Amino acid sequence: MKTLIIYTSQTGFTKRYAEWIAEKMSGELLDLRDAQKKSDDYFKDFDAICYGGWAMAGNLVKGKWFLEKASDLQDKRLAMFCVGGSPNDNPDVDAFLQNVLTEEQKKYIKVFYCQGGFNYEKMKAPSRLAMKMFVSTLRNKKDATEKEKAMAEKMASSYDISDVKYIEPIVAYLLEKGNEKAV
Repeated sequence: MKTLIIYTSQTGFTKRYAEWIAEKMSGELLDLRDAQKKSDDYFKDFDAICYGGWAMAGNLVKGKWFLEKASDLQDKRLAMFCVGGSPNDNPDVDAFLQNVLTEEQKKYIKVFYCQGGFNYEKMKAPSRLAMKMFVSTLRNKKDATEKEKAMAEKMASSYDISDVKYIEPIVAYLLEKGNEKAV
């Protein structure tokens, strides 16, 4: 099975997950900037294509590029994964995942989440500023819940909660035999 993993990463967490998936799948790994330079015919050579980006403001960063490309690749096994600072078991993750794809896209693409973390040292200045402002807002919120207080403390500094085990459902999905579509 010929597999392509495309990713975009700002602080390294998404790249790490993409590398783990590519290694496990013996697949080809491409940074999004390189993938954008490829012709449409290039993608037709693969049996499975997976795109990875990070979560920001309720969106999967640069996901639109992949979704546009995917509409012409529906005969492939297609997946997307998103890396964020929330733990996988956070209920907000499920709500986020439900909104990444349209009902039509859910018929041929499956989306996954992998917990990563924050690395303020590698963030670009606008992202770092936005995160610091968000944390400050949470910390100063008068009626903050315990969950919000805990989240503010966690997000106040860099941390890493990534784990290779979170690629297992992605790899299992990409390896599924036959013509089953995303469910």
